[in-house]
Amino acid sequence: MHTVVVGTSGTTAEDVIAVARGNARVELSGEALDALARAREIVDALAAKPEPVYGVSTGFGALASRHISPELRAQLQRNIVRSHAAGMGPRVEREVVRALMFLRLKTVASGHTGVRPSVAQTMVDVLNAGITPVVHEYGSLGCSGDLAPLSHCALALMGEGDAEGPDGTVRPAGELLAEAGITPVELREKEGLALLNGTDGMLGMLVMALADLGKLYTSADITAALTLEALLGTEKVLQPELHAIRPHPGQGASAANMAAVLKGSGLVRHYQEETAPRVQDAYSVRCAPQVAGAGRDTMAHAALVASRELAAAVDNPVVLPDGRVESNGNFHGAPVAYVLDFLAIAAADLGSIAERRTDRLLDKNRSHGLPPFLADDAGVDSGLMIAQYTQAALVSEMKRLAVPASADSIPSSAMQEDHVSMGWSAARKLRTAVDNLTRIIAIELYAATRAIELRHGLTPAPASRAAIEAARAAGVQGPGPDRFLAPDLAAADAFVRSGGLVAAVEPVTGPLA
Repeated sequence: MHTVVVGTSGTTAEDVIAVARGNARVELSGEALDALARAREIVDALAAKPEPVYGVSTGFGALASRHISPELRAQLQRNIVRSHAAGMGPRVEREVVRALMFLRLKTVASGHTGVRPSVAQTMVDVLNAGITPVVHEYGSLGCSGDLAPLSHCALALMGEGDAEGPDGTVRPAGELLAEAGITPVELREKEGLALLNGTDGMLGMLVMALADLGKLYTSADITAALTLEALLGTEKVLQPELHAIRPHPGQGASAANMAAVLKGSGLVRHYQEETAPRVQDAYSVRCAPQVAGAGRDTMAHAALVASRELAAAVDNPVVLPDGRVESNGNFHGAPVAYVLDFLAIAAADLGSIAERRTDRLLDKNRSHGLPPFLADDAGVDSGLMIAQYTQAALVSEMKRLAVPASADSIPSSAMQEDHVSMGWSAARKLRTAVDNLTRIIAIELYAATRAIELRHGLTPAPASRAAIEAARAAGVQGPGPDRFLAPDLAAADAFVRSGGLVAAVEPVTGPLA
């Protein structure tokens, strides 16, 4: 099994996904263990002094002015975890919780939090045992980080609350730890706070969304090319010289993908043989690289932000290399929240343009000779009429999800924490948007492949044929009389979601961007 070693200098997106989705084992490096020990010595020295130090010998948030006596400090750390584990609503996904725990471990291992090595090792052991704390949908304002979600994870380290075992059953965390031979932690000064104060949930969801969107944008380039072909459009707008004079990298990449799919097509530019040739295609076809390309460039910016956050140590207070323990605002989720919202906007627009292309395929007045709704016997059969309704409903929700969460803020903690990021909320709605976008692209694929097969006597591109053959093999059925449509759409969704569409095309086109 793949092993991810956590050091002092952050982690990578690939490692996050390996742990969250691939159940990779986790280890602490010797460097990390040494850094943890050094930072803990500093915290212990400060704890022994009479002067109050935030997070070490004081309360938290609006209660930070109270100095806590030594005999109450262990209770203080337990209490902050218990009281902050106040989430409500449905459980969030296992992969999100594993990413959350792993990224918190990443910051703890940096040596800037003052957590003992034994606590960090317990975090490793829980991940490796496949124990996943129950974390709820609501509770994080994205500042001070993802407090409630992280608190539910810390509670499980203490042997309290509920968790999902490796068999998928939810049970008391204490029972699961005991069965795995893991001793619950007894928190000391600074440790409870250090386990709660980070952007780890929103960052984990950003990393996974970027991985999913990367595949979806390539899939959308393929379905856009299939639709262009089915509409007898022109591939001349994809010429690299046209995109070189507007040098946005994403635009050029999308145009190149579409051109590769369409190479050798007998359908493109067939409009020149019509009695009323078209001068140019509609925006939804002609401008596909510009819209998808802008989304690609948005992803590139979001990936840059994510890489910086993956290298960060997010906590308050932090232990600095010179021995100071300083309060700070690095837990604020604004950098991550903004790009999460930006991605939701880009995804909504990609879904919108895909739906417009699908609608064009179904409209006999704009589809250049295709049957109404791609029906077998229009009137007796409705064809894909309601598939487009479903796609439109998904697009409408995508537009609602594109409203930025980060534009909102709601004060908390008696106005001490009076401006928050709402980054967790931005991440949660982006996950829904990514799911919806997958379905939208799947419906365009379903319509475009059917439309190409209805162009009798015309030969599609080799890559298009490969996509159609693979889709049919995956249970995405072709033209014919009306049938129960939901299973076909589900098969198309699974085909796109699994990466099957890209995998089918690339042996013909070569690697796509």
